[in-house]
Formats: sequence, structure tokens, C-alpha cells
Amino acid sequence: MRDARIASPGTPLTFHCARPQMQLDLDIYRFVATAWKENQSRVSYDMLPAEMRMRENMSCFKDRYKVVAGNLPASHTVIAHIAKDGHYYIHPDVEQNRSLTPREAARIQSFPDDYFFESVTGVPGRGPAFRQIGNAVPVLLAEKIAKKLLEGWK
Repeated sequence: MRDARIASPGTPLTFHCARPQMQLDLDIYRFVATAWKENQSRVSYDMLPAEMRMRENMSCFKDRYKVVAGNLPASHTVIAHIAKDGHYYIHPDVEQNRSLTPREAARIQSFPDDYFFESVTGVPGRGPAFRQIGNAVPVLLAEKIAKKLLEGWK
């Protein structure tokens, strides 16, 4: 049986385009994703090579860069901050060297592929979609909660 959340052949996927990145971010993403691929470990900020560190404070936000584990049944939580940057959502494929697209983040949140995210008037780009995805209760979780509530009313 086909997963109803995955689009049928021929259904266009919207918001499946990665954001542009500065070269330093791409270098960091490659470093972090390579470390993940080699030993499945996280790279804290103080483990980055000195030339990749842009701030002096090494005691806070040490988990600023994180790979989304493509080999696990679940991801870490998608939050609305993904609209600001993708550092916490690095794609696990080193060759792709990017952060997640809104569509990939939507899949993590269990949105069906044919779900269209409305733009906020006057705000172009991926930001509004990322914010909606990060602020959402995962669709399948919301569905299960709703079904349990309905059972209680019967």
C-alpha cells in the first residue's frame, strides 16, 4: 500500500528548492555532514576548525550545526527558527551539501506532498513556508490526538 503522504507520480512538488548559502556555511555543512557520515557523531561548535568559527564565545550554542539523520526513523524537532537559517537542519548527503528544503522539512512534520503552503502577503520566498512548518503540530500526531478526542465524545 502506498503512503498517502507521498505524492503520486506527476504531482508537482512545491517548495523543494534549497536556500542559497554563503561559502563559509557550505564549508561548515560539508565538515559536519562528513563527520556524521564517518562516525554518526555530532560536531559541536568548538570542534570546528578555527578558520570556520565566526564567534569567540565557545560556551553557548555549541550544537548550532546538526545533521538530520537520514538513517533513523525520526528526526530531531523542526522548529520555526528554520526560517532564519538551516544550520540545525543539514542534509545528511555530503554530496548535496545543503540544508533541508521546505518540502523535506514538511515531510518530517508528516505533511502530505500535495500540501501547499500559502505565502504571507508581501513576504516572498521560503521563509513563510518554513515558519508554518516549524510552528505546526506534526500532521500525523494531530490526527491521532483528534481521533482519541473523538473516541472520548462517543
